[in-house]
Amino acid sequence: MIDHLGISVSDFARARAFYLAALAPIGIGVVMEVSAEETGSTAFTGFGADGKPFFWIGERAGQNGGLHVAFAVPERRLVDAFHAAALAAGGRDNGAPGLRPHYHPNYYGAFVLDADGNNIEAVCHTPT
Repeated sequence: MIDHLGISVSDFARARAFYLAALAPIGIGVVMEVSAEETGSTAFTGFGADGKPFFWIGERAGQNGGLHVAFAVPERRLVDAFHAAALAAGGRDNGAPGLRPHYHPNYYGAFVLDADGNNIEAVCHTPT
């Protein structure tokens, strides 16, 4: 059920080089790069295998050490339900439910910050 996870790093270039070297022997490499221009905030590198990124790094000013966990769900309505329930439980909105085409055309996700500032997501990869 965990779709992917990500960590914040203090030096993006250094961390990218480290993970590129450290993960190569176990068959994990760069699968996707997302620029700051695409996200409107910061750049990310997605590491994975078989074309699927499942481990992400990104530079986050002021949030270093934060964790990002995305849970896969089979229907978009469940992304909406997750977001509403998380907000009702005291989470803070970090991205309303919607398409994120800079990841891929059917990427439908929602993001909330928990009480400790961790970025929790529900994501559906299937078309409507």
